[in-house]
Amino acid sequence: MSLKGSAKRFLKHGAIRAGLEGVALTRAGMLWPAAAGRGVIFTLHHVRPARRGGFDPIATLSVTPEFLDEAIRVCIESGLTPAALDDLPRLLADPNEKRRFAAFTLDDGLRDNAEHAAPVFRRHGVPYTIFVTKGFIERSRSMWWETAKVLTRSKDQFEFDFGKGMETVITRNLAQKQDTYERIVHFVHSNNEDAAVAEVDRAARSRMIDPLAIVDQLVMTAEELRTLSADRLVRFGAHTQTHIAMARVDEARLADEVTGSIDAVESYVGYRPTTFAYPYGTKVAVSPREFDAVAKAGIKLAVTTRPGMLTVDSFNQPTELPRVSLNGHYQRRRYVKALLTGIPFKLF
Repeated sequence: MSLKGSAKRFLKHGAIRAGLEGVALTRAGMLWPAAAGRGVIFTLHHVRPARRGGFDPIATLSVTPEFLDEAIRVCIESGLTPAALDDLPRLLADPNEKRRFAAFTLDDGLRDNAEHAAPVFRRHGVPYTIFVTKGFIERSRSMWWETAKVLTRSKDQFEFDFGKGMETVITRNLAQKQDTYERIVHFVHSNNEDAAVAEVDRAARSRMIDPLAIVDQLVMTAEELRTLSADRLVRFGAHTQTHIAMARVDEARLADEVTGSIDAVESYVGYRPTTFAYPYGTKVAVSPREFDAVAKAGIKLAVTTRPGMLTVDSFNQPTELPRVSLNGHYQRRRYVKALLTGIPFKLF
C-alpha cells in the first residue's frame, strides 16, 4: 500500500509540474488570451521561511516570503493590478474598466501572515484579505491537519480508532507516516467531523501532544488581529466558527457557523466583514445551500477553493467565486506565469 501510494503521489505531482512547464515553455497564453479572463483570486495559508528536511504532509499549504514577493512581481509584470478582494465587484462591474486584477487571500488567521506576509504586501503596496476562524482565535478548536502532522511526524506509533476499535498505527518511516496521515484525512472527511477531530485530539494527547498548544503557536490572538488591523492594506473576512465542512452540517449549525463567525470578526477588528471563505472550499465541502446561507447573512462575496480565473460573469454568483492556490510544491516564477494564463484550468 505504501509503495502504491508513494507512486500515485509522485505521478500526480509530476503531471501537474509537467502541465505547468508545458504552458510556461510553449507560451500558450499568447495563443489563448481569453483563458486568462479578468484576473485571479489567490489562496494562501502559511507564509514563512523554508524549512529543510523532515516529514511535512501539508507542505502544499506553505510558501516562502520570497516566493510571495516573486508572485506579486509576476502579476504586476503580466499586467494585472493588485486589488482588495471586496473591491472586485465594483471594479469589474464598471463597463469602462478594462484592467485585469489580482487579489490575495490568506486562510485561518495564521501568525506568520502578520510576521512574514504582511511586510511583503506592504513593500509592494498590495491589499490582502485574511479569513478568520473564531475557534482558532479563541483556542477552542484544534487544527486537526496540523495536529495530525505533528503526531505522525514525531511518533513512531500511536493508538487510533478509525471506527472499528482501537488499533496501533506504526509510523516509523516516511511511507508509513504519509499513509497514516492520508488515512486520518480520509477519516475526518468521511465521518462526523466533530467526532473525528475529537479522536485526532485524543490520540495526540495520549502521546503528550497538546492540539490547542499547536493552535496557540500558529494562530494570531484577538489582540494580534486588532494590531494588524491598523495596516491600511489588510481586510478581514469570516471563515466559520469551527472550520467545519459546511455542506455536512444541519441548517441550525450552518447558520450558527456563519453568523457566529461574522460576529466574531467584527468584535476583533471593529467592523462587520462582508467577505467569507468556505473551509476546504471543494465541491464536496460546500454546495448551493451554503452559497445562499452566506448571502442571507449579509456576505457580499465568498470564495471557494475550486480553481479558475475571474470572468465577466463571475459576479453573477458572487458567493461562489473560484480561487487559485499558490502551492508550496510549485514555488517557481514560471509556474505563476503559467497559472495566470488560465490555461491549466481549461485543460486539466
